[in-house]
Amino acid sequence: MKKVYWRPQKTPAFAFVLIALLSVAGVFSVEYFQTEKRRPYYQERLEAARLAMLAMERVKSERLTRGFGIDAKTDPARSGLIGAFVTPVTSDTGNLESKQTSANPNFAALVVDLLKRTRVRNGDPIAVSFSGSFPALNIAVGAALKVLDLKPVIISSASASQWGANNPEFLWIDMESVLYKEGIFPFRSVAASMGGRGDRGKEMTEKGREYVIKALKRNDVPMLPVPSIKTDIDERMAIYFRGPPPKAYINVGGGVVSAGIRPSKLSLESGLLKESSIAPTNVDSVIRRFLQADIPVIHLENVRQLAQQHGLPIAPATTPKIGTGTLYFQREYNLWLAAAALAAIIAGLYLFSRSDWGFRILQTTSHREDSGPPEPMV
Repeated sequence: MKKVYWRPQKTPAFAFVLIALLSVAGVFSVEYFQTEKRRPYYQERLEAARLAMLAMERVKSERLTRGFGIDAKTDPARSGLIGAFVTPVTSDTGNLESKQTSANPNFAALVVDLLKRTRVRNGDPIAVSFSGSFPALNIAVGAALKVLDLKPVIISSASASQWGANNPEFLWIDMESVLYKEGIFPFRSVAASMGGRGDRGKEMTEKGREYVIKALKRNDVPMLPVPSIKTDIDERMAIYFRGPPPKAYINVGGGVVSAGIRPSKLSLESGLLKESSIAPTNVDSVIRRFLQADIPVIHLENVRQLAQQHGLPIAPATTPKIGTGTLYFQREYNLWLAAAALAAIIAGLYLFSRSDWGFRILQTTSHREDSGPPEPMV
């Protein structure tokens, strides 16, 4: 037996307007009332950022204790991690905005995220290359490594580019020693290079190179023999693979030995690199060798790009607050609200297309004359 139901001969225009408004309201509600959810490893991210902040404050305190002031014009956040324009140990040109952007403890949370994406586990060995040009990023990496209980083998570049750790009496090697001796980080560099052009400080004066050698001696850090780039790369790889093979390689900065020469270096994006990231060239580098060995690489070089990708401020005038932003939380749609909005839209469509109730509700005297009574449908 066929079912008989009633529907209007003509659906009023106002019904379509009402359904349209209901649809717009539903979409707006779903978009506006999104929920915030903690990102994976939220606690580790937060702990790493807090540790990075502690380390940064300790370096700043030591800097002031040694009588090295802070220039508020170049370091408005007064991080104590921004160096001078030119000193005897300045190895290359640098970008002040990038250095200011890097002085953010939340970069430690980013490093935690990148390390977790490589699937490393507690106790895994990690190969690390630190740069004197970005002491704040070095600290961020160190904080993430400690929180995740990883075992780094660290090789540092002692000199620094403009605005980096380029105080001859307070290089990155000195900062690192302070953090190690006070137990903030349980590790430090096992070796260091001169840094700069050719990783031998070619652009520095003899006096500048002497400052670097003195810094290595007073901190008891062996200096890498670097008669050539290839020998330098070979020596670093031998140190990294002296024990168990590293599960990942972290590189800070754009050193020629770690990242290669231009244009090979410029082809590398910042962040997590895979073997497909290798540029089609024969230029050798530590990064290239790790990628060819199918070992993931975390490359921290283009600071502005990293900050923009992960919602971090560019050159902040004050130290950013820890634990806020997209590194810690992600916005998600409220599925219950979305389901309710969809159900309301479907109900509205049914009401005016399959049922005579909508017709009866909206019907007015004038509408009755225009549209006529409901007609039976089979």
